[in-house]
Parts: sequence; C-alpha cells; structure tokens
Amino acid sequence: MLLDTASLYYRAYFGVPDSVKAPDGTPVNAVRGLLDFIGRLVRDHRPDDLVACMDADWRPHWRVELIPSYKAHRVAQETENGPDLEETPDTLAPQVPIIEAALDAFGIARVGVAGYEADDVIGTLTGRATGPVDIVTGDRDLYQLVDDAKQRRVLYPLKGVGTLQVTDEGWLREKYGVDGPGYADLALLRGDPSDGLPGVPGIGEKTAAKLLDAYGNLAGIIAAIDDPKSKLTPTQRKRLDESRPYLAVAPKVVQVASDVPLPPFDPALPGVHAQPDLAAALAHRWGLGGAVERLSSALRP
Repeated sequence: MLLDTASLYYRAYFGVPDSVKAPDGTPVNAVRGLLDFIGRLVRDHRPDDLVACMDADWRPHWRVELIPSYKAHRVAQETENGPDLEETPDTLAPQVPIIEAALDAFGIARVGVAGYEADDVIGTLTGRATGPVDIVTGDRDLYQLVDDAKQRRVLYPLKGVGTLQVTDEGWLREKYGVDGPGYADLALLRGDPSDGLPGVPGIGEKTAAKLLDAYGNLAGIIAAIDDPKSKLTPTQRKRLDESRPYLAVAPKVVQVASDVPLPPFDPALPGVHAQPDLAAALAHRWGLGGAVERLSSALRP
C-alpha cells in the first residue's frame, strides 16, 4: 500500500476541525486526521507493506522547464536553490514536521527523493512491485497507474478513508472510456487548471476520450493530424496542429516517473511503533494520545 501522503494530510486538514489542538494551542488536526486515516487503512486492508510517499519537491524544475505554467499559480515564493515554496494554509505547514516525526516513531517507511514528487516515488515503487499494489490518493493523476493484469488499483477517498472509490480498469472505462495509460493521454489533452496544464484548446474530456477511442493513443492522434483521410474535423486538426509544441513535452510532465533513485528503506508494515518513547513523547507534547493509541492498536498483529 502506497500513500500519497500530502494528498491525505491535506484532506485530513480540511476534514478534521481546526479546534483539534495541542495543549499549547497549536492546531494538530491534520496530524490526528492522518494518523486515523492510516489506522483505518491498516485495519481494513492489512497490507504486507506500507510506504508513506512524500513530496520532496512539489514542483520539480525539470517539469517547469518543459511547461513553465506547471503549478505556477500555487507558488508562494520562488527559490534559487531547492523547491519553490508552495502556498499552504498558515496552520498546516507547521504540522508537516510533526507528521514526519510521527511516521518515523511508528516505523512507517517515509520515502521522498529530491527533485521528485510523491507521484514519481509511487510510480517507481509500483513499477518495481511483484505483487498487488493499492495506491491511496486524492489525486486523479495516479489513475494512470491502474492495471488490472498486474493487480494495481487506486483507492480514492470519497469521505475520509472509510469510503473509498476502488478505481480499476472497469471503473476507468465506464467513467472516462480509457485504461490506465490512456488516462495520462486524456489528462494532457483536456488540460488541468489545478496543475497549470493548458491542454489543447477546445478539446475537453469527452472529445479527448472520443479521439483516444478513435486513434488509440496520443501518438495515433498526432499521426492523424497529417493524415488527410483521418476523420478529425477541420477545427480539431487545426487546434491539434497548433498545439504540437505542447503535445511534444506534455507526456513527460503528466506521466509519473518510473526511474526515481530511491534510498534504502524497509517497507514492511510495522507490528508496533518502532520508537515507543518517541511515540509517547509526541502523544504528550501534541495532545495526540487517542490517535497514537488507535494507530498502535491497528498495527498490532
């Protein structure tokens, strides 16, 4: 089980009241919510391995070089060296180090790699897996990794993590008319304002799905531009032709990386917290006794 950690703690932050605070008044709603999320996932699914995948760089420079608008609207401050600062709620950013310390105290593998997003870590781990993979994320971009033959699916939280949308190829085809890899092509054609991806003007989700159904994939659509016998409308042909520079680079931006140089780590689901003294100290310092005990209970064999 691979966790898109930032996606989940964002959901926890907005799903748990900000009245949940440490004894000193510091909000810890995202921390408590995430620990409870993980506890529920462990109880319901009992994965052999559990990895909290992290955004070491939420807006990698190599993606921005290809599409400068990539996540540009979410930049709070650009930096010369290292990741740009992302706009986040004032009371969320201070909770991230507490989340990281809690994961470490429980012995839950926490993996992030400089220059890459959590999506890329997830893509690499998924590609290396020899058994079934469940990806838990609130980010539809990871639908591209769905593969029934390899038992790879996305668990998309609809309400907390008690209600999860199980996203497999059947669900994708019914909803979007594409398979996993096809979802990446659909996403780049229609664009995604939340990620600053412009897409092809005039090509929305339904049209993108129809084009992919007719021509198979992005390469087939591009070949159809130059084929006078293809059934592209004149407007579609013109807009796709004008978008060739974008279509040439968008796949590398949209597709998750599969070759991230991962550090050594132990993915095994911990039976109990690895550092009980640290877990107890965190529970006392931040008023998280209930959440720590619930996760501890879920992890016990």
